[in-house]
Formats: sequence, structure tokens, C-alpha cells
Amino acid sequence: MKQQPSVVIIGAGLGGLFTGAILAKEGFHVTVLEKNANIGGGLQTFTRFGERFDTGMHVIGGMQPGANIWKICRYLGILDKVQLMDVDESCSDRLYFAQDKQYYNIARGRQGFVDSLSAYFPQESENLKNYVDAIFTMTSHVDVFNLRPSQGYLSLFSQDPDFLMAANEYIAKFIQDERLRSVLSYMNPLYGGREGCTPAYIHAIISVLYINGTSRFVDGSSHFADLLADVITSRGGSVIVGDGVSWIEVNDHHVDYVRTRSGKQFTADYYISSIHPCTMLRLMDEKALPKSYRNRLDSIPNAFSAFSLYIKLKPGTFPYINHSEYYMGRYEDIWKFDNPDKPWPLGFLFMTPPDANQGEYASRVLLTAPMSFDKVRQWEDTTVGHRGDDYERWKEERSQELLHAIEEMHPGFSNCVDRMLASSPLTIRDFYGVKGGSISGFSKDCNQMALSQVPVATKVKNLFLTGQNVNLHGFCGVPLTAILTSEALLEPNYVINKINSCQED
Repeated sequence: MKQQPSVVIIGAGLGGLFTGAILAKEGFHVTVLEKNANIGGGLQTFTRFGERFDTGMHVIGGMQPGANIWKICRYLGILDKVQLMDVDESCSDRLYFAQDKQYYNIARGRQGFVDSLSAYFPQESENLKNYVDAIFTMTSHVDVFNLRPSQGYLSLFSQDPDFLMAANEYIAKFIQDERLRSVLSYMNPLYGGREGCTPAYIHAIISVLYINGTSRFVDGSSHFADLLADVITSRGGSVIVGDGVSWIEVNDHHVDYVRTRSGKQFTADYYISSIHPCTMLRLMDEKALPKSYRNRLDSIPNAFSAFSLYIKLKPGTFPYINHSEYYMGRYEDIWKFDNPDKPWPLGFLFMTPPDANQGEYASRVLLTAPMSFDKVRQWEDTTVGHRGDDYERWKEERSQELLHAIEEMHPGFSNCVDRMLASSPLTIRDFYGVKGGSISGFSKDCNQMALSQVPVATKVKNLFLTGQNVNLHGFCGVPLTAILTSEALLEPNYVINKINSCQED
């Protein structure tokens, strides 16, 4: 009898769990090792002040019927267990620009998106239609995004000449009004957008996902991590928490075993790292990988980080809002979230997460404001709980700045606040083990795509990568990368063909 292939996965974030679930379904014995007490990475939730807060995954794309992540969940057998609430069709996102105190309500769907913005910019109506047609055409060329079999490994790329154009320049090809160009770039905080650097395909994929419709996890996102873990454990695998990998033993370009902080050793046929690649490098001997490979990973810039507020509201004081809200300062700063010299905050995402029996009023608010790691550089050598009083004062000052900005959108909001908790780029760095506290992993640069593209295969023959630093990030991008990683252990197009052949019961 053929022996069951085995794999050890380092990290139980979204990438590790999706990759583990796929491989478990395809007959692998999967062991996932997680350093934190809870699984999920950005899917984790925590409880403060009697409320459950999501740490990361706030807005979900790709889960509309027939969409790519919806199909993957159907293939894994978890689709009917995912608890989501769709945002409002008439207003899926609401933007506020403080510069001219202008609101923009954006409806869901391709036509709704065009019609919504045409109402504010009637002279750009035809240009908007052409722009939306173009980004949908661009994403139609991406094989893995459309779960389409590919002829080669680099299934993310297409022959579209605009694919690697800078996103801000791509938008300017279609749109004349500079304010509208900024409005169309409002999702920058979601993918670490940088002027002159972020490739057009990144902007197109994220925009199309959101235009097609987004959802929110009901009662927190951790249940989704549990569903993925159940796929693994129900097939004989295991997900071990609170015992992260502290060493990867590599000899002759081959991983022999991994050792955890408790001293346990785990062996397998294959090993997959879903943690930040630069964090992974610190877990092995310097000679395990070529110096050129290590230097390349260390030299890739990371996307910016974030400062977040988790707010418990006084009961019955603030309405539940079934769409996301975006605060933006000046139109001209929409591509400058990575600039530490700019006054902060340049903008933030504001949302009220839904409960299972959501009523008229919200119980909590999540707020995420992009922030450069340079803002906390003076405390980079400190650890959780030992950063000092000056750090706590700094956090309180930033929190009050955000509350002041919220008052512009929602006058009287401060009176609705019961308790609040703040986290900084240091929190993200230490909790997720992410270099620079990056919320989007490695930053993609259209001028150096060879540098910022990291293959799933490494220079160690049985060591592979998955997660947001490979190809695409976010709730949609990470599962698509998990497919590519899984197929590196199986065969090209194997998983995609299985997903497409899966029929709903």
C-alpha cells in the first residue's frame, strides 16, 4: 500500500490553514504548528470589555455565489457553514474626503459602481464605464483569479501590456478629473498602494472583488479559521497551538525536521512555511539557503502597517451601519499612506461588525488607519507589556486624533464610546511575527517585479511557501496562493480542476 504523504505547515494563519485544508482533502497527512494560543492569523478574534473583536479580516470579497473563494469553500465542504452578511446593495462603501467635506456613496455591482460615481462626476460617465470595463477585462486574463487551468507556474500574469503599469498611471489613462482619480483609489489601504509602484493588476483585482460585492463575518471571523482546521483534523491531521517552530533543520538542500519551542521534533515529506519569509530565514542556519536568496528576501520592501482602535459602544447610542466607511484627508494624499513625513492620519477604514441577531444599534466599532512603521521606530526593541509610559501616552494621543476625525463624519460619536483599546504597528509585528508590522506583506513594485515576486518553491527542495507574501494578499489572494502551493506538491492544475468539477450537493 502506498504510504500517505505528509506535510508540516509552519503557521496557522489564513495561508497555512487553506493550504493544509486543501492538502488534507487530497490525501496528505497534515500537521500545522502555530506559535500563538489561537489559530487564524488575521482571522483571529479576541474579547475585551465583553465584546468580540476581529483582528484583521474585516471586509470579505470573492464569496458571492459562483465567485472564486465561494467555489473553494464549496470544494472544501464548508460553504454552508460560513456565517456572512452581505453589505447593502445601494451603498456598499461610503467615502468621506475631509478636504472638501464631500461624501461619496458607492453602490454594489458593476453598473451600480458606474452610476454611483457618474452622479458625482457626470462629465466622466463614459470614462468611468471604459475604466470599469478595462479592469474587468484585465482580471479576466488572470488564470488563477478565475480558477482557470494555466499552462505555466506564473499563472498570475497575463500578456496585457497594461498589467504592470503603475496603478495611479493606469487610472489616469481613463479619468481626467483628478478628484475622481483619487476616489477610484480609495481601496489603497487594503493592498498597500504606492504611487508609481503598485502594479495595475493589484488595483484591478481588489477593485473588481469589491465592485462585485463584499460581505462581513457574523459574530467574528475566528469561526472561519475553525472550519478550515476541521477539514484538516477530520482527515486525521492535527493543528497544534501555543508551540511555534523555533528551528528548521536543513541539510544538503533538504529539511530533515522542525523543532518547536517546547523541544518537540516533527518530520514529514514536505514542509510549508506560511509565516513571513524573513521570519522563516531566522529559523534556519545561514548556510541552508544561498546568500543571494536570503539577501533578496531581506531587500524586498514591506507594505505599510496600521494603527487600530477597537471600540465598545454604549448600548443604543450608535446605529449599525451595513457598509464600510472610509475617511480620507486630502485627495492628493491618496497614494501617500507609506510616507512617514505626512501628517497622520491620512485616512482610515471605519466599520460596525454585525452580530448574529443584528438590530438597529451597533455594539462595537473597528477602525484601522494605515501607519508607517517609522512612527514606532523608537520602541522597536521593546516587547509587549514593556514598552514604557511614553508609548502608552503616544497611543492615547493617536487614539484621540482618530476620535476627532470620526467626529467629522459622525458628530457626537465620542459620546457613544464606552471603552476602547488601541494597537500599533508593534502589536502587528509581534503578534503575527511580520517584518515591519506589514498588513499586506511584501510590497509589489511594477518597476522591480522580479524582486517582489516570490515563488512558492524555495532553494530547499522540500520546503515551500504560502501566505500573503507570495503572489496576492488578503482574504481572496491568500487562498489562491494556497492552490498554487498545493499544486507544487501535487501537479499543475490538479486542485483547480478538482474545484471546477465539484458540484454542489
